[in-house]
Amino acid sequence: MADKTEVSQQSILTDQFFYFFFRLRKNRVRKVVDAVNEAFPDETPQQKARRLIEAQIPLSFLGGTLMHLPALIPGVGQALQFLGLVGGASVITRMHLYLVLEIALLHGKDIDDAARVPEMAAVVAATGLAAGVPLLTQVLDVNPLYSLPAAGLTASGVSKLIGESAIRFYSGAKLELSASPLSTPQPVPAQ
Repeated sequence: MADKTEVSQQSILTDQFFYFFFRLRKNRVRKVVDAVNEAFPDETPQQKARRLIEAQIPLSFLGGTLMHLPALIPGVGQALQFLGLVGGASVITRMHLYLVLEIALLHGKDIDDAARVPEMAAVVAATGLAAGVPLLTQVLDVNPLYSLPAAGLTASGVSKLIGESAIRFYSGAKLELSASPLSTPQPVPAQ
């Protein structure tokens, strides 16, 4: 009995953490998936998931760009620049968390299952790393204006990568390795 109490207590703690720190609302995830299922009833879960990814890419580009805008404003202190970075990274992280949970739900996974927690932690880590990439323009002493497109492209690229990885993961597809290291791995059809 203690194990069940401990697991449910941890589930409550995890849900509260994602709700308060990332404003994650699972009811919103369910509504979006219901709307996609209703609008495209004949499509596969993978096709529906790619619709969600394509819808998120422009938002990620905009979010990534806006996240680094305070760094270009003369006279804005380091603290305000840092707050802009943290706030923007939080929004983009939330978008990625929603995307992964939507794709999981499209594939019939229980988004309340504790198995989603490590998957969401991986999304948070990937987004955090991507948020720092445009800061390389400062380290490399490149014109700061390049940080805006770099941030937008990085955020949208990470959205695409996270979405496609979620599709492969939740569909259980195996990856076929290609000869070119620059080509995108394609899932092997299920047997």
